[in-house]
Amino acid sequence: MLLPNILITGTPGVGKTTLGKELASRSGLKYINVGDVAREGALYNGYDEEYDCPILDEEKVVDELENQVTEGGVIVDYHGCDFFPERWFHAVFVLRTDNSILYKRLETRGYNEKKLGDNIECEIFQVLYEEAMLSYKEDVVHQLPSNTPEELEENINQILGWIEQWVKDHNP
Repeated sequence: MLLPNILITGTPGVGKTTLGKELASRSGLKYINVGDVAREGALYNGYDEEYDCPILDEEKVVDELENQVTEGGVIVDYHGCDFFPERWFHAVFVLRTDNSILYKRLETRGYNEKKLGDNIECEIFQVLYEEAMLSYKEDVVHQLPSNTPEELEENINQILGWIEQWVKDHNP
């Protein structure tokens, strides 16, 4: 049976991991957190002192994920999206969060002021939504609000409905 591949993207702190894990458990699709894959495989090419984090080796990540994604049925979670091959994803969901809520979430994570400010700015200017719109066909990119538990539940149900329809349409 053919299963779709989904990318969940957005600024850090918008709820990608929460949504992705819950979707995977309810849909039977496989959840892949790119940050975890990179950590486990040491898929880095340096360290960013300013942001206090390792620098992702995007080519190594793509090589690492290629087989799993080609098989289909994966939910990929990452805050960037422009380095993944366009052919990988049948839908791209960009989560959006109000700045005041996002600020509190990132502050709780212990982000330094620069990292906090830059991520809030990233959200204000819709950087990841625009990146998705430039990287994928417009009709596969969807923006979803991610502020409350109620919105999380609505997003899960909306995406589950999308998955169900996709499976019907692609498996005669």
